[in-house]
Amino acid sequence: MDVIRYAEQSAALLNAEIDGVDALVAHLGERAWLHAQASDRDCMLLRKFQRELRPIFEAAAAEDAAGVVDGINELLVRHPLTPQITGHAPDEGHLHLHAAARSASVAELLVGESLLGLATLVCDLGPSRLGACDAAPCTNVYVDTSPNASRRYCSERCSSRANVAAYRARQRAVAG
Repeated sequence: MDVIRYAEQSAALLNAEIDGVDALVAHLGERAWLHAQASDRDCMLLRKFQRELRPIFEAAAAEDAAGVVDGINELLVRHPLTPQITGHAPDEGHLHLHAAARSASVAELLVGESLLGLATLVCDLGPSRLGACDAAPCTNVYVDTSPNASRRYCSERCSSRANVAAYRARQRAVAG
């Protein structure tokens, strides 16, 4: 299990618009083995999970560590995990955790990965590693994996846009 990857996937899931099976398949990307399993029910469950997950990132952005921890714990109760130890051919000796059984639905798998990744990340690095983009009007979230925990934007695009807007505001202030 790559905890950082699972946590980052939870942010990507929250930022995704899962408005149908095609959108879910696009979100799954290279995980082709899940494409055929994706269903309308998965989309509905994932949209519900997105609504449940957003307050956790908002609490982190508001520097509410207790809100982050309480929110994750609440979701762990609502969505119990079934982690399993597994290895993949050809290197069966490289054992690691997966968040759900092979029989799990696409939604159960994504929810399990998200919660396991977020819970472990918050325990290891702290709740301040989750955030909401500072660029207005962006509503995306992110997982901060920078060495100095300094991330404020969901993407380079939002960072650049915010920096240009700040520069232009300074120029207007000097000119005015």
